Amino acid sequence: MKQLVDFLPLVVFFVFYKIYDIFVASAVLVVATVFALIFTWMKYRQVEKMALISALMVVIFGSLTFAFQSDLFIKWKVTVIYILFSVILLVSQLILKKSLIQQVLGKELILPNRVWSKLNLSWAVFFLICGVINLYVAFWLPQEVWVNFKVFGLTLLTLLFTIISGIYIYRHIPKK
Repeated sequence: MKQLVDFLPLVVFFVFYKIYDIFVASAVLVVATVFALIFTWMKYRQVEKMALISALMVVIFGSLTFAFQSDLFIKWKVTVIYILFSVILLVSQLILKKSLIQQVLGKELILPNRVWSKLNLSWAVFFLICGVINLYVAFWLPQEVWVNFKVFGLTLLTLLFTIISGIYIYRHIPKK
């Protein structure tokens, strides 16, 4: 249920983009994201920090896109979020010497520290690569290609990387 609520603003963005344009879609994305955040808070009494950061970026960049009628802001939002997540994961690993992935999933999974470190670093690299790819697609290809890439391409890449991470985790779960 929670994943559906998190995914719904993206679907709404895509539908409104197809019916209207990037500016209306961005404004509706802001509203849908705020509603999703409120719903999540009311239902679960908590909101993940990453979701809060993403929502804040959506509100800022989506509002700027609508206010200035420039798609540059919404295109930059994707890269900013991915680079920010990458930096957060890298800082947690390299400076704080803690795996953020372990802090999030460590209550449910018991894995060796080296596995947590590799997962943390692999997600940091994944987010960095997605941010760079988004820059290319956003600023070198037509807007419609970028929207499709943002909605379908990045979603599928994230799903695929999640599956790969799950397989990696499964291989390293201690056998009883």
